[in-house]
Amino acid sequence: MKRFHVHLGVPNLAASIRFYSQMFGTPPAVEKPDYAKWMLDDPRLNFAISTRSGHSGLNHLGLQADSAEELATIRDQFTAADAKATVDEPDAHCCYARGDKHWTQDPQGIAWEAFHTLESIPVFGASDTADAPIASACCAGTAQGSPVAMPATPRSCCA
Repeated sequence: MKRFHVHLGVPNLAASIRFYSQMFGTPPAVEKPDYAKWMLDDPRLNFAISTRSGHSGLNHLGLQADSAEELATIRDQFTAADAKATVDEPDAHCCYARGDKHWTQDPQGIAWEAFHTLESIPVFGASDTADAPIASACCAGTAQGSPVAMPATPRSCCA
């Protein structure tokens, strides 16, 4: 079963964690110095916030798949929706997770991410072979000058 994903850029992580923890009635499932994520079941939502995007507000929307097969179906739906383009990002390392991703952009220019998380990683954007971040536009969403545009390069993310 898919989980809806929302990622917001925030200027003050601590204040936002306090606010959303009260609003959701639970602390984040993941909390890092620059990132927090709630995995809610009611509603079924992966809600993430970070200070990495350089702007406040909507970074991107998405759908989290529970399996590779479900992810492939979502990718097909991205293509069928007559999206501008679909960018495939296999084995992406971002937002303290490793997984397979696909990106598209809706007619309004809002970036949509489809992803299947394979495992957690200790460092934001770390590769499998080292704990150093790899080159990334992770969650930046600054392609074409828009704060919510589809990532322009591979290794863009956040799950």
